[in-house]
Amino acid sequence: MKKIKFPLVLQIIITVSIAMFAVNAHAADAHFVFVGHSPDSDTWWNTVKNGIKDANKDFNVDTPFRNPPNGDLADMARLIEQAAAENVDGVISTIANYDVLKSSLDKVRAKGILLITVNSGTVEESRKLGALMHIGQAEYVAGKAAGERAKADGIKNYLCVNHYATNVASFERSRGFGEAIGADFKSSTIDSGQDPTEVASKVTGYLRSHPDIQSVLALGPNSADPTIQVLKKLGLAGKTYFATFDLSPDIVKGIKDGTVKFAIDQQPYLQGYIPVAILAILKKQKINDVQKATELLKADPKFQKHLADYGLDPVYGDRDISSGPGFVTKDNVEKVEKYAGEYR
Repeated sequence: MKKIKFPLVLQIIITVSIAMFAVNAHAADAHFVFVGHSPDSDTWWNTVKNGIKDANKDFNVDTPFRNPPNGDLADMARLIEQAAAENVDGVISTIANYDVLKSSLDKVRAKGILLITVNSGTVEESRKLGALMHIGQAEYVAGKAAGERAKADGIKNYLCVNHYATNVASFERSRGFGEAIGADFKSSTIDSGQDPTEVASKVTGYLRSHPDIQSVLALGPNSADPTIQVLKKLGLAGKTYFATFDLSPDIVKGIKDGTVKFAIDQQPYLQGYIPVAILAILKKQKINDVQKATELLKADPKFQKHLADYGLDPVYGDRDISSGPGFVTKDNVEKVEKYAGEYR
């Protein structure tokens, strides 16, 4: 059979049409935007991004992750306003600073765009913003739970290494810890900055000038990883009671070798997966009841498989969902090590 040859222009048109058909055949059912407060250097958020990625795939939606490259909250506010201007189906945002972000998040709601808050901020702030629900960890409660563990082990004072002092929630972690052990959190907390060299320098200086410090509390990998190296360098690893929030490969190693007493895990994968999934269910089912959406999510086999595979355990409230705190110690670190920094 003789092969039919089309003119070049017609060939191009056919090729483009086929490509467009392929794209449309796999077009997302909804478009959301996730706006975080983290700078590009904060690798902890990679786990959140993996949760977003899996939810996008499971529910056939599109949710780009956007963040201010340097962690500037004014830039974050502009990213939120940009999402509102795009008229997306839903916005997921942290509440790194309620006062700074309120105006921008109000613009999201003014357009009738669904809003879910995650990670930082409080349930009360989430309500004021008109969000459907809040998914995260109650920071004061988590800090207090960590402090109660330390108090039971005889700890009475501490140094809190705060790498993100512009985030109000970070001080709630320190306040909870300090009040649990009976120490003043304000005088016990330093603004370490996020540069590893700067963190190490400030922690070293503080510990040398305060030799009576019994414990150190880091608020995440950005402060914990350099602090682990400082403790080893000063010969304090395993001697100074060291606890931290969140997980990283170095933190996991520290738990195994005794440098880190425990890590408070807020299961960040859930903070990425759940809000995307809830918005997708609301959109697909054409409902506005988050409790019903949550029940449908809990019954979803793909979601249940993720929970089982990664050892995750969310706590469901009447409306909001708590992703933490969970504690990682020598007793259970082997279970989470495989997925640390990726799905845990």
